[in-house]
Parts: sequence; C-alpha cells; structure tokens
Amino acid sequence: MFFKQFFNEGLGCCSYMVGCAQAGVAAVVDPRRDIGDYLTLAHQEGLRITHIIDTHVHADHITGSQELQRVTEAPIYIHAQAPVKYGHQGLQEGEEIILGTARLQILDTPGHTPHSVSVLVTDASRGREPWLMLTGDLLFVGDVGRPDLAGAEKLEEQVENLYHSLYDKLGRFPGRLEIYPAHGHGSLCGRALSSKLSSTLGFERHNNPVLQKGSLTEFKTVMMQEFPARPKNFTHIIATNLAGPPLVDQQRPFRPLNVPEVKAKLESGHVLLDTREEAAFGGAHIPGSINIGMSPPIGNWAGMVLEPGTPLVLLVDNQEKLREVVRQLYRVGYDAIDGYLSGGIKAWEMAAQPTAFLPQLTPRELADMLKSGKPDLLLDVRTPTEWRQGHIAEAEHAPLSQLGQTDLSPFVGKRVVIMCGNGYRANIAGSLLMRHGAKRVMAVAGGMVSWRNAGLPLVT
Repeated sequence: MFFKQFFNEGLGCCSYMVGCAQAGVAAVVDPRRDIGDYLTLAHQEGLRITHIIDTHVHADHITGSQELQRVTEAPIYIHAQAPVKYGHQGLQEGEEIILGTARLQILDTPGHTPHSVSVLVTDASRGREPWLMLTGDLLFVGDVGRPDLAGAEKLEEQVENLYHSLYDKLGRFPGRLEIYPAHGHGSLCGRALSSKLSSTLGFERHNNPVLQKGSLTEFKTVMMQEFPARPKNFTHIIATNLAGPPLVDQQRPFRPLNVPEVKAKLESGHVLLDTREEAAFGGAHIPGSINIGMSPPIGNWAGMVLEPGTPLVLLVDNQEKLREVVRQLYRVGYDAIDGYLSGGIKAWEMAAQPTAFLPQLTPRELADMLKSGKPDLLLDVRTPTEWRQGHIAEAEHAPLSQLGQTDLSPFVGKRVVIMCGNGYRANIAGSLLMRHGAKRVMAVAGGMVSWRNAGLPLVT
C-alpha cells in the first residue's frame, strides 16, 4: 500500500494520497486547491490518480477536487446526500473502493457537517484488519470537529450526530487503529488541536478530553459551549464548494500596477493588502491599507477581516512572496486579485505619495503611558482563552475575530494602543482602525510575549 500525508501550514489542513504502487493507482482525499504536490508525487511514484474524495463540504478552504479532476479526469466522490451542484459520485455507508492492495471502506460519520464520511483503510498485503482511518473533521488529535457550522438551528442535532459517530460508530474499532484527520494545529475547525498530525484511536480515547464524556448529556454540555471564531469567509467558502469552485487558471489575470493605477483602483473601492512584517508596515504604509503579514500564513487572518469578494491590490516584498500570497489567498476563496504595486512601497514614496505610520511601542513605553493616564484605550485583541490566561489590568478585551465585524467608529477619536500575543494581530487591528479613520493608533511590538519577558504585571 502507498500512503502519504500532506500538511498545509497556517490553515492546518491535511490531505492524503493512498493507493497501491504495484497496481499504479491512487486516490487523493481532501485535496487543497493548489494541486501541484499531488501531481508531482504521483508522477514520481508511477501512480495514476483514479479517485478524488472529499470527506465533507469544507468550510475553511476551497477544495481542489475540480482542479484535480480537470487534470486527471478522475471522478469526484462525496457523501451521497451532500447538496453539491457539480458532477460527482455519491458515497454510501459500507461502500468499498479497491485500489490494488489498498481497500477503502466508507463510514457515514455526521457531526461536523450533516454529510461527512470517514475512510477506513486496509492494506490487504499485510492482513484483513483495517490499519488506519482518515477521520476527516470528525476526530482530530486532541479534539473533535466543531458542530456549529451548519447553523444554530441544527446545532443540537449535530452535537448528537457527533456523539454517535464518535462513541458508537468509532466504538466498534480497536484502540490500535491509527487515525489521520483532515486538520492539525492552526485549523479553526476545532478548539485544541495538537501539532502532532496522527494518533491512534486508543490514545485519543484515553487522552482526548472530549472522548472522556460517557453520556450524551455530558457531551452536549461540553460541545455546546464556546466555539472558535467563525471567519467572514466561511459562508463564502461553503457556498463555493457546494457550487464547485472556478478553476484557478480561469481567474481574472493580475498584473503589476504602477502608482497611478493603484491610486485609481483604491479610489474605486479596492482594498490594498500589505503583506509586509509589522515593523515595516509600522514605519511607512499606504493610507487605508490593511496589514496581514505572511508569517504566520495569512489564510485564517484574511478570513477574519476581509469581506469575501473584496477586490484586492497586493503589496509584497518580492515576486517569490507574491506567488505565495496569491496561493494562500486562493486557498481560502479570495480570488478577486487585480494586481500588485510594482516596485512596492519604495515606488509609492518615490512618486511623492502620502504615507502613514503605525507606531510600535515597547512594553516599557506602554507601562509609562499607563502610569500617566494614557492612552484613552488599551485594546487586547487576543482570544478569550488567551485573555483568561493573563492580561493587563487597564486593558479592554475585543478579540480580533469580533473587531473585524464591529462598528469601529467609537474608536476613531481616541488614542488607542493595541495588544496581542506577539504583535502580528495588533498590526492587523491597528490597520483596520486606521482604515476607518482613527488617527492616534499604536501597537505593542512583541505583544504579550514581550510584556511577560519584561516582567510587567498581569491579572487573571
């Protein structure tokens, strides 16, 4: 049997190629939109991709199933009841897909979505017993799939489905069964995902806190509590995946733009996305631009603050970073990229165009400001979990995921300092406030990490 896991940093997405080298056939499960790695590996291993499987309709990334089908002509498989609008083969409980010595058996495992499957994999060359399971968004390493994405009206039903899939359906299998999920650390499809990308069913039964709830009542109590933030683009991604995403090579072409062209596009409603690191953006940036740096990868954070369908102009450091930014944006459904500023910020400055700056404070500078009664507002944009672990006494809490969907006009006239974990999110929030007219905004360089290292006080 041939088996390979692919991991997408930032989004935390896992996809898989499984098949048989002797038979020369393979399936790709939960492919991402940029499919080059699958095609390269298949070529290197002498494999023909004959099946494309999505374990469910994804909410956090655009599926690559259509891209793969265009190149390989392999059929797309998804749950038989999934309301997708493109041509596909419907997967049923108990159905088997034979790929040489690899046998894939489909399990109906709703809960994360109403129409989710897991894939039980047996290597017939080694024995009859299943070796591993591709669990999709049902069971992660350290967590389980969030059940809220189908909507509040279906939440209780989805929680019950999740319980029965985890405890009843998976309960039939031995603890030595390996599990390979569709997500790892960095994904917003769970709450406490491990950075380890595989586990065993037995280890999760003993150590995954969500699998320690014996009754449905206990399980509901835990699962219907606080969920991770739902980015702006999730609804758009779901709709795109239901319809069948447009092919990447059919997207509008983007090109280098000179300064007058960029000015014209910004005046017509385009958003300039500045992908430089925090200090560079803080030192000088184009007024009204939004700063989302490339490290960590920008996919999840773009989803927090950019409306789907927003026409974009990019500012990047070089061509290599341009290609990576475009790839990451395409993965999460931001296809309306019209171009990039040729020559970067230097070209803008050389054309004598105005720039803005976002001052970067040290923790000591912030501590001195707080002693003198300034600023007007210290805004902590970390998650609720981070906030509970320790925050500055004078701070107000406004998670970035909520800030991007909040009326920002009350902040416009205030002197605002923004704090996050390490400075990255503070710049995103600061650029949002400045885009909405705030003039006196500062960010704390290094964020809470730097504050703690300076030995400054926190409350919990």
